[in-house]
This record gives sequence, structure tokens and C-alpha cells, in this order.
Amino acid sequence: MIPDTLTPLEPRLPGRECTAFAEARQIASGPLTAVALAVKRAVDAGETGTILIFDDATSEPVELDLRGSLADVEARYAGPVVETDSGQRRPGRPKLGVVAKEVTLLPRHWDWLNRQPGGASVTLRKLVEEARRANASADLKRQARDAAYRFMTAMAGNEPGYEEATRGLFAGDATRFATHSRLWPPDIRAHARKLASTAFDLPGGASGEEQPR
Repeated sequence: MIPDTLTPLEPRLPGRECTAFAEARQIASGPLTAVALAVKRAVDAGETGTILIFDDATSEPVELDLRGSLADVEARYAGPVVETDSGQRRPGRPKLGVVAKEVTLLPRHWDWLNRQPGGASVTLRKLVEEARRANASADLKRQARDAAYRFMTAMAGNEPGYEEATRGLFAGDATRFATHSRLWPPDIRAHARKLASTAFDLPGGASGEEQPR
């Protein structure tokens, strides 16, 4: 069952990839709409285990509104939702363009920015894009590590070897991570290793050692 502490979120973009677990068993993985339908079917079929859904990119929990029929759930999660100018969300395509937010800098920073061709806004956008390109690989590794850690904490925190596997994850030691996660429930182990593979510069799902049979 879905934990009572979860509150329904509004539908998200259908391209969002998620994975659902009933206790330690993976029951669905893929686009949000497909996972929502699979979870709805499991609940309607009498699934009694606690169901948790994770965003594949971040391992943040995903909260689903499963009220109504399968058709209701599909309609709820099949279309993109964007914010209106008033802050309300409505179906439709997201607006493209810049977003105005406050940036706090020292006077000398503003002076330098204002002297650049195009002014402060154009220069800041260029600097951000250059930093994104320069740090893309490191950012991917950090995001993968954080996602793996978040999932491990939620699903494997009481499993044997959790602390040592965590140390291996943050040390970039794939063999240590794999060795100390080998006794975890198979679906949890496989998903944690898949998430961590980018942090270790390994192909998706690789673990640093042969997985147990």
C-alpha cells in the first residue's frame, strides 16, 4: 500500500522516469505514466506491502494520486503540466524564455558585469553555460552518487554492509561498494548499483564485480 504520509502531487511531465518498489521487490520501472498505472494495478489487486516510488534521476520520492479508475490515473499523469503567470499549474506546453530571479553580488562584480558586451544578464548566462560545460562530467558523477545514496538510505539502511557500501560509494570504490552490497535483496541491490554506475564511471548497471547468482 502507499504510505499514509504521502500526499498527492500534481501530475509531472510524462518523460520522467521512475521505479516503484513494494517492500524490497521492484514492481515497475519506466515513464511516470506507466509506473503510476502499474502501481494502481498492484494496489487494486490487493498489494499489501508498502509501495515507494523513486525518481530515477534523483531518487527523490514520487507521490502519486491513485484515486479513481485506471483511466483516471492515466489521464492524470499522461500530460505535461506548466505554471501560469499567476503561479497556478495547467495542462499545456511550458513557456520558453528567461526567468527573473534575484542575484546578490558585490559592487565590483556588478561593475565588471555591466562593462561586458551585452550587459550583466547576457554575461551571466554565458558564464553559467561555460561552467556547465566545464563541470558536466563531475556534475553527473555527483548527481549519480547523491541519487544512489538517497535510494540506499531509504531502502537499504538496515541491510548488512550498508555503512561500508556507503563509504565505498563516496570513495569512488566500485569493488568495495559491490562487495558490501552483495547480501542486499536482489532488486534493491540491482537498482542501487545501476544508480551508482555513473559515479564509478562504469557502464549502466555494472557493479565492479560479478553479481551473485
